[in-house]
Amino acid sequence: METESSAELEHVRSYWARMKPNSPIYTFLLDDVVLVSATEGNIKAHLKVLPVHVNSKGTLHGVVSSCLMDWAGGMAIASTGADNSGLSTDIHTTFVSTAREGDLLEIEGKASKVGASLAFTTIEIRHAGQGGEVVAHGTHTKYVKAK
Repeated sequence: METESSAELEHVRSYWARMKPNSPIYTFLLDDVVLVSATEGNIKAHLKVLPVHVNSKGTLHGVVSSCLMDWAGGMAIASTGADNSGLSTDIHTTFVSTAREGDLLEIEGKASKVGASLAFTTIEIRHAGQGGEVVAHGTHTKYVKAK
């Protein structure tokens, strides 16, 4: 897994490092997520599907995809320089295909707009590699008004 260095990536990594210990669900499901790149409003990450990520059929559990939507939307907002990724107001996940234990997923989050009160993001989860099959995609809206 090759990573690219940028000021945005360092900011997002720092934000994630501060946030993760305060979120038991993120710590449980996303402890192994690796942020690989970030530019303003965009992040990319990788996650290897582990036994904790699969359902009784041996495929990626929907709750993991939804958790990744939530997480990647927040990280995309953080990539704009924000120190607070806000509170979820709306989240949608569309399940397109699946993944199995051992598969490497690429998660891409994009902040379409970060306004004074709301931020709008889109997220895609796909198998890593060129032309990777989409596993899920979605949108995530967050309330971001400064304190």
